Amino acid sequence: MKIAVAKEIKKHEYRVGVTPSNAAAYVAAGHEVRVEKNAGVGAGFSDEDYLNAGALIAENKVALFEWAEMLIKVKEPLPEEYDLFHEGQILYTYLHLAADKPLAEALMQKKVISIAYETIQNEDGSLPCLIPMSEIAGRLSIQEGAKYLEKAFGGRGVLLGGVPGVKRGKVSILGGGIVGLNAAKMAIGLGADVTILDISQKRLAYLDDIFGSKVQTLYSNEANIKECIAESDLVVGAVLLPGAKAPKLLKRDMLKQMKQGAVIVDVAVDQGGCFETTRATSHCEPIYEVDGVVHYCVANMPGAVSLTSTIALTSQTLAYGLEIANKGWQKALEDNRSLSFGLNTYDGFITCKPVADDLQLDFKKM
Repeated sequence: MKIAVAKEIKKHEYRVGVTPSNAAAYVAAGHEVRVEKNAGVGAGFSDEDYLNAGALIAENKVALFEWAEMLIKVKEPLPEEYDLFHEGQILYTYLHLAADKPLAEALMQKKVISIAYETIQNEDGSLPCLIPMSEIAGRLSIQEGAKYLEKAFGGRGVLLGGVPGVKRGKVSILGGGIVGLNAAKMAIGLGADVTILDISQKRLAYLDDIFGSKVQTLYSNEANIKECIAESDLVVGAVLLPGAKAPKLLKRDMLKQMKQGAVIVDVAVDQGGCFETTRATSHCEPIYEVDGVVHYCVANMPGAVSLTSTIALTSQTLAYGLEIANKGWQKALEDNRSLSFGLNTYDGFITCKPVADDLQLDFKKM
């Protein structure tokens, strides 16, 4: 199979979809790999590294897309890339289509076979290609939130861990999944006063078991959310509904109950965000203020730690990518039920039900 690795063009996105060692694995399996010039530089991989792995370097992006049977990326294609796709081409990347109707319609129009990392799902409901980025985003949410609590950035001027004789900062985490768990680890490590809210009693019991008295667990309902955010210095939105838009848990009018200079970090921004006032930002302009509350809503948070993120991501995506390349996409999906959940578009239709429902677009069951 002809496999292309595109350079990411999203602002301040430094990750790459295939490492040199990944490229070597594809080549060893009998596939051709072409990597767009400087695609790996932001993650610490030179063109020479890819050449030594058996790949070729492509100077021209348009020609690379024309040549490719399968295109591997990290982030969703941007509008300037839509016309570069062709019918029957396999796109293997993060897509988050439920929050991006123009992209969904473009992939449908081009009849692209798109396989999204974030909807590949195991029998136990876990999302193997989303987990590593969720772990990183969860940890970064506290790191970034702590920074923007500093007065120079418009924050309250609170040190999350406090010091002897001074109260610790309060952190509320909405959602106790992978993101929430990792956010809690970091917040506890800094010495913050941490509360985790979730709708699953089973998950709350698990979190209580592993963290004990280090965290407060609460059932997530509007009353508890309102009470927590009113007391919090930092609120992390960590809610995920696989493939679908995130629910809006923090409404605009709730901001007035929060402390001036408090910070909210919406890790669900790729899925539309779980705060009503969320709008996607970038690493160059990461924050904005609404009603005196600092919002951090960077849509590609793990891109800031590109080396760690690239290695963590590709360690999960390579095996599925090899299945697609070795067997062809149809046979690979037939043989691997987890991978079959990753199919989002085919033959001009949406093939992921939550995406089709959210966007009110034609659904085709595969």
